[in-house]
Amino acid sequence: MKLILVDPIEELCSQWRIQFSGLRNVKIVHGYFEDIENFDCMVSAANSFGLMDGGVDHAITQYFGIDLMDRVQQKIIDDFCGEQPVGTSFIIETKHEKHPFLAHSPTMRVPMKIAHTDNVYNAMWATLLAIKHHNNSHTQKIKTCCCPGLGTATGQMPYLRAAKQMSLAYRNFISPPQQIDWLYAAHRQKSIRYGGDLD
Repeated sequence: MKLILVDPIEELCSQWRIQFSGLRNVKIVHGYFEDIENFDCMVSAANSFGLMDGGVDHAITQYFGIDLMDRVQQKIIDDFCGEQPVGTSFIIETKHEKHPFLAHSPTMRVPMKIAHTDNVYNAMWATLLAIKHHNNSHTQKIKTCCCPGLGTATGQMPYLRAAKQMSLAYRNFISPPQQIDWLYAAHRQKSIRYGGDLD
């Protein structure tokens, strides 16, 4: 799978370039997802209730149609009893011919500051796992995922910290362990906690 990181804020893109340096199948675009021609899945940096009326989510509904939000909310009602937890993600069809899928991945329950959390890591990790499970069970695969900055607007997470958390999730995803023990768990927790930069 190829990962396209896209955002109009150059400072975030600069941090992505540093944090994702050396990681394979990653492209960083300073711009808007609407201008990217080829991708299979768009990531919605969402809230737990599928209220897609602000920021990137608003741009997504403008691009794919307001009915996408209606179907996202219905899936949240059906599958999560009305509240999708942070750290989960699901894949839903967009009904767009060129960009057929959306990954709905909450970074926060409602619009709020998440600067001192690991919510961005959890949302990125959940997104990658949702795509993996989709590809394992569907004939139409997701080959290219388009992802904006997570938690950097309403969530007010500093660009460096958000880039660290997103890259940690991707790094861990492409290099899974051969076995699990407490040493591994402690190392993973230390590296993830707040992006690894706060005591």
